[in-house]
Amino acid sequence: MIEIAHREVAPGTVVITLAGKLMLGPEGDQIVTLVEERLAAGVRKFIFDLSGVTVIDSTGIGRFISGFNKIMAAGGEMRMAGATGHVMQSFRVSLLDKVFSFYPSLEQAL
Repeated sequence: MIEIAHREVAPGTVVITLAGKLMLGPEGDQIVTLVEERLAAGVRKFIFDLSGVTVIDSTGIGRFISGFNKIMAAGGEMRMAGATGHVMQSFRVSLLDKVFSFYPSLEQAL
């Protein structure tokens, strides 16, 4: 089960915090929906805080690819913060660590 929260930290900048398991299932759809809603509201800088994510699978990663494509199409920016261990390795294996901007912590991503 994944928990998703978001907060605007500056005009046009939102931090989306995820905690738990991001896997196959409808809960992860919230990521793409949230990106679409925030883009419609004028947000262009998205920071995903992954420090609380314990497990991610290919479906979870696919949600970030979908969000990334929407953000880039709108001329926005996407940053990933706090991914470690298995979660970071999942992005490395798929070479997405070369596509997405990763930061060791939320503070550094801001």
